[in-house]
Amino acid sequence: MKTFLYFGYGQALSCVFPVIIFLTLAFSQWFSVPFLPRYDLILIVCLLAQGAMLYFKLETLDELKVICLFHLIGLGLEIYKVHMGSWVYPEEAYSMIFGVPLYSGFMYASVASYICQAWRRFDLRMTGWPRSLYAVSLCVLIYANFFTHHFVWDARWLLKGLLILVFLRTVVFFRVNGKVFRMPLTVSFLLIGFFIWIAENITTFYGAWQYPNQEATWSLVHIGKISSWFLLCVISVIIVAQLKRVKLGQALTSSQHQSRGEK
Repeated sequence: MKTFLYFGYGQALSCVFPVIIFLTLAFSQWFSVPFLPRYDLILIVCLLAQGAMLYFKLETLDELKVICLFHLIGLGLEIYKVHMGSWVYPEEAYSMIFGVPLYSGFMYASVASYICQAWRRFDLRMTGWPRSLYAVSLCVLIYANFFTHHFVWDARWLLKGLLILVFLRTVVFFRVNGKVFRMPLTVSFLLIGFFIWIAENITTFYGAWQYPNQEATWSLVHIGKISSWFLLCVISVIIVAQLKRVKLGQALTSSQHQSRGEK
């Protein structure tokens, strides 16, 4: 029971930024700021939240850099998807680019925030990580498929098959209250994707965005979207893992240089 409570506490701290976004989406439905559009208010809250998390050391500077990267990746995808009519943002705002509010990138960044926070708090370790060439190539193919499936065959099932092959031997180890647990990495992808799908239902209910079938009245997001979020989680974890590997390599190189200098 104690281990479960530690796990829940760590998860709660890791979810601080996503929870702030969800609460802002909810409360901004009922409370408004005069002369400030709702989407602009959400953007301001996201920026203040990031500043506060950095100031109170809930987040590191490196994690903030990763979050900014994911904001750009997500914003680019949002602009394209809105242009293709996959979903819309029904409200007006000053901070909009091609019909997409700037705060939308933070919804993707919140996934990265959770991954970074959980990685640090649960001391994640992985075994059987594939070669960087395979991991990065798969990441690029998955991201590209979000764009190309509007014009050519949707390769998501093929990509899932490749994903299983590439990460078949990859196991993630995490520490809770001094105890080490393990899980196949592909299972963690699926679990994160499922919970993001639940979160997506909450955010669309509060008007964060709308799918075509939700314009007249809200309805449950199609369960097939879990597969999209599953693939997005793959991109997120691969990017975070590769950045950590690069940083670790730089740290080892620096340490080796210092050792040689001392000799």
